[in-house]
Amino acid sequence: MNKPNINPDTILFSAQASWVSEKEAEYLYGVLASGELDATKKALFEQLSNEAQNQAAVWAASIDRLKGVVPQTFTPSPRTKLVAMLIRRLGVRPLLPVLAAMKVRGLSAYRSATPGHEMPVAITPENSRHRGVDSGGSLRAAVFGVNDGLVSNLSLILGVAGAASEPQTIVLAGIAGLLAGAFSMAAGEYISIRSQREMFEYQIGLEREELALYPAQEAEELALIYQARGVPLAAARSLTAKLLENPAHALDTLAREELGLNPDELGSPWGAAFSSFLAFTVGGIVPLLPLLFASKAWAVPLSAVFGVLGLFVVGAALSLFTGRQALRSGLRMVLIGGGAALVTFLVGKLMGVSLS
Repeated sequence: MNKPNINPDTILFSAQASWVSEKEAEYLYGVLASGELDATKKALFEQLSNEAQNQAAVWAASIDRLKGVVPQTFTPSPRTKLVAMLIRRLGVRPLLPVLAAMKVRGLSAYRSATPGHEMPVAITPENSRHRGVDSGGSLRAAVFGVNDGLVSNLSLILGVAGAASEPQTIVLAGIAGLLAGAFSMAAGEYISIRSQREMFEYQIGLEREELALYPAQEAEELALIYQARGVPLAAARSLTAKLLENPAHALDTLAREELGLNPDELGSPWGAAFSSFLAFTVGGIVPLLPLLFASKAWAVPLSAVFGVLGLFVVGAALSLFTGRQALRSGLRMVLIGGGAALVTFLVGKLMGVSLS
């Protein structure tokens, strides 16, 4: 079988891009280390900066062998300079998603280690203690989606009812608000999850390539992260060496520990869109039902009653996640959502009077 011909220019371009990437990382690690007050994290980023410098030197040697030119000085890109400025002004935590997108390592050092557990356990799909988190998160998101639909459509219905007394107008507004809100939520959720998934897949793909190209360096970076979380360096190196014996588990752990990602929970864009649409519809239809089936005289008052009852139920359901008393949580939701609907009704009333 003939080996495929690879254009040397392509190899050179890839090596130059990798050199730039490592120099960018070295610069950012230096910024993180210089502003870090915690001695352990500071040492971690200093070591990661040295690792990036060493890998940049490897790529520089490859560029020399390919007769390419290695710049004598390195200037960070405008994007990297902007992120560095924001780190100095805002700190690291507000920028963790941005730094993860730029494939900065060591971000898991900002997650507290479990007290009493000095040695981290290699996280795999089989032994993860948080496999149920996604389902709980979906349930919580569904409750919030129902709440959005309920508050949004109740406020719209009462606002229109305050401005106009024609039942057909109020019903039309309720149906339009329900459909517009549900489709808007679904579209927004699809775009959000799709973009997030593409970003995560790109980062994991880069991690897979680097694990194949230089596994020893990847193991050392992971060992340094474990050291920053309280594990003796020798023990951390022993653990990471064992991890690399299984490439699939190694990639999974690297994605979690270095990038702060969970490969098992990237999310489905279509599933998120459908769930958002359904949740908003369930909430939005509660204040709409009396308008469709009750008499004209009772339609709007019953819509308000249904809306208040729905708000109470949603607030009580949220207490499952907050740990607060269901009664207190339900009444708080009634005050907040009902207050928003009341203000909207009063605004509609004023507008109706002024227009008439």
